[in-house]
Amino acid sequence: MPKSPTDRRHFIIVGVLVVIATVLMDILLKQALPLPVQASIESLTIDQLIGWHLTIIAFLFSLIVVFMLYSVVLFRRRPDDDSDGAHFEGNTALEIVWTVVPLIFVVVFTFIGIDTLSNVTRAEENERVVQLRAFQWSWAFEYPEGFIAQELVLPINERARMEMTSTDVLHSFWIPEMRVKQDIVPGITTVVRFTPIMAGEYKLRCSELCGLSHWSMLAPVRILEADEYEAWVAERTAGIAPAVAQVEEE
Repeated sequence: MPKSPTDRRHFIIVGVLVVIATVLMDILLKQALPLPVQASIESLTIDQLIGWHLTIIAFLFSLIVVFMLYSVVLFRRRPDDDSDGAHFEGNTALEIVWTVVPLIFVVVFTFIGIDTLSNVTRAEENERVVQLRAFQWSWAFEYPEGFIAQELVLPINERARMEMTSTDVLHSFWIPEMRVKQDIVPGITTVVRFTPIMAGEYKLRCSELCGLSHWSMLAPVRILEADEYEAWVAERTAGIAPAVAQVEEE
């Protein structure tokens, strides 16, 4: 083992240890923090960004902890050693590196974040628009076919546009499996978009503390195949046309 703290072999050893620790920490973080199933196109992009962040976190944690533990163990003062430690004047090249490299990471991740946000919020033609009304402590969904339901039902592989309002306080739209989240503000119509890619049953949750029964502000979400969705719409609209015709006759 090299004796001098300035020996380059220390940096080689620490570098190898940092790589090993980063890989292990990255695996540990991703195993300890499992994400819900990827039920929308947006979840694929967002999960990729989350994965990159976890890898960076694992690297920065390893970089600091490995250097610290290596120094504490290897360069600790021996019981019979009363001499002063080695004197360092600093390292200009190292200071430049640890200033420039984080700056590059910030710029790169800023670009990736802006691009991800742009992809997640982009508008498309033929979006299925649902009017959502949030109130303490429930949800109401008005569909373009002219009926209102207490559940959110959408066809698979079709981009949905939720136009949301609140009748009282702040609420927030969140379906964990879709990954998207959007505040709902009284007096303002906010919008969130997502494209379901996995049929199944999910839960819409309010993720903004909104009062005593905030915990129970849930709504069922069902993603159906196209033919199943059309059948559901036909069932819900079966009584609407006769009622409208009767009103017009009167």
